[in-house]
Amino acid sequence: MNQRQFDSWLVEVRVAKVQLSGLTKHYDSNIAVDDLTLEVRDGEFMTLLGPSGCGKTTVLRMIAGYIAPTDGSISIDGRAVSQLPPETRDIGMVFQSYALFPHLTVRRNVAFGLERRKVSRSDVAQRVSDALLLVRLEGLGDRFPHELSGGQQQRVALARALVISPTVLLLDEPLSNLDAKLRNDLRIEMRRLQRELNMTTLLVTHDQEEALTVSDRVAVMREGRVQQVASPLELYQHPANPFVANFVGKMNLLPAVCYKRHATTTEYRLSSGELVAVSGSAGPDDGLLAVRPEVVEFGRSTGSKSYNVLEGHVVYRAFLGELLELGIELRDGTRFVARGAGLGDAPEESGARVTVSWLVTGTAVFAQAPTV
Repeated sequence: MNQRQFDSWLVEVRVAKVQLSGLTKHYDSNIAVDDLTLEVRDGEFMTLLGPSGCGKTTVLRMIAGYIAPTDGSISIDGRAVSQLPPETRDIGMVFQSYALFPHLTVRRNVAFGLERRKVSRSDVAQRVSDALLLVRLEGLGDRFPHELSGGQQQRVALARALVISPTVLLLDEPLSNLDAKLRNDLRIEMRRLQRELNMTTLLVTHDQEEALTVSDRVAVMREGRVQQVASPLELYQHPANPFVANFVGKMNLLPAVCYKRHATTTEYRLSSGELVAVSGSAGPDDGLLAVRPEVVEFGRSTGSKSYNVLEGHVVYRAFLGELLELGIELRDGTRFVARGAGLGDAPEESGARVTVSWLVTGTAVFAQAPTV
């Protein structure tokens, strides 16, 4: 896209804030979304992340106007839209199925929203050409959807949403039907477009890698409620609770009780009887110790106070491209996972004894009252 065309898009895009306050949706006795309050900032790429059935798609469809909320309010760019029909909300939406018209060409699919808005033919032609160039589909305007690959169809759907210059772009798991490599390529493409256009964007996905890759902030949902809103780095390094810790990446969660508090650390006793130290002296008496598999090393047996050391036996080895994952069973049968590039010297045979370690500073603790 040349500078003139790109500048024309920037002129038309209005940066907007989306505010959800007390948003609730009931289906008879089932609460799909429960008193949700959230703000998507001007020009921000935010992701709603959570397992199937957590209410994230329901939130997106309420913002778009396809589902009416039971309670609460939605405002876009300071305008209350909860009672407005979808076509008046100035929103572009890309669906999981893309929802392309099979009997229309790519060009006509992209033009559909403009034609519904009674835009002149000459403007439609220019804006459709610009949109296809923006998503790198120039030259494919006369093809039909069945003549395109999955990735190309996704780009058509994105162009159709962008061509109307919406105030907000909504993405409903748009990459879930694509293979892994294409998903990764299109994540980068979506993020590029969002940054160039500075368009307020809300993505729904259950794919944690996708959420961490493209987002300015991520809102993790569970059972209709937001558990934590944070940047990808903050979310990964400082999860708010065990659910977030275990959903965003893998996490070893070990039930433990406080054994001894020191000036700068606290020792916890695991159900296996072993002691694990955590930075700080103000942790809970009963809790779940959280250790990311990526911080675990293999083979260390020193008595350094900077490291926690556990012993167990190998349950499995799994190669993950450049990384190796090692499944370990501790003395009491608890499973523990290590993952990294430096685990290649770990024994391959099932049942082999191993020692694993990690820095004390790599351990978090969540308040919980397990039976130990």
